[in-house]
Amino acid sequence: MDVYEDFAEVYDIFMDETPYEDWRDFVVEALKKEGISEGLVLDLGCGTGSMTQLLAQAGYDMIGVDLSDRMLNIAMKKREQSGLDILYLQQDMREFELYGTVRAVICLCDSLNYLLREEDLLTTFRLVNNYLDPGGLFLFDFNTVYKYGTVIGDAVIAENRDDCSFIWENYYDEEEEINEYDLTIFVKEEKELFRRFTETHLQRGYTLPVVRRLVEEAGMIFTGALDADTHGPVTEESERIYVFAKECGKDDGAVLAAAGKGEDTDE
Repeated sequence: MDVYEDFAEVYDIFMDETPYEDWRDFVVEALKKEGISEGLVLDLGCGTGSMTQLLAQAGYDMIGVDLSDRMLNIAMKKREQSGLDILYLQQDMREFELYGTVRAVICLCDSLNYLLREEDLLTTFRLVNNYLDPGGLFLFDFNTVYKYGTVIGDAVIAENRDDCSFIWENYYDEEEEINEYDLTIFVKEEKELFRRFTETHLQRGYTLPVVRRLVEEAGMIFTGALDADTHGPVTEESERIYVFAKECGKDDGAVLAAAGKGEDTDE
């Protein structure tokens, strides 16, 4: 889980064509369908805060949680520039703690694929259920086994820009359903010199039946799924899937609200 160190500094550069505004519109529409037009929303695995900021601008009181201090530092610089009131917490999604419940939780851009064991996914889903308001919405996406095994597995992707370039090498383990991608980044610094650094990321592909089972084991109601690219029905060739789930009651005392226990990176 210890990733996005040096890569964090160039993450937004290489993600500049990501349709964040379209994603924001999709999320806002989904929230409003559930009667959530305002209130607290958690962005789990918020990264550099691009989606967090867009949802804050849409009128939601945002909390962003991420494990990477480098990514959160960038998110907080954006917050300072925008003047938006966003709370950022540096926490592992498998152990996150909030100060109370929220109306919705979102987790996008394949953040959950960094959880390599079903047990970790289940732990995270249970925490989400605990921190959701009664009937609250959990909206997340994940990359599928099909995408890793057929589309990008063992592929090499490269991009060259004036100030930075990258080589992205994929190695897919079919038995473990885990995709290893090795990133080699070249960043222009002083006097036309480039600094080279590398990072290795591991992500696991999941299938919708497995994810649905884990959602329901965590105590939530699975309410639907969509192909994230077409917004149509999920097929065997869906590469990324949106899942919708709702809070479905908690045992007495199960809410894990722990005021003062979260690590606030503002300090």
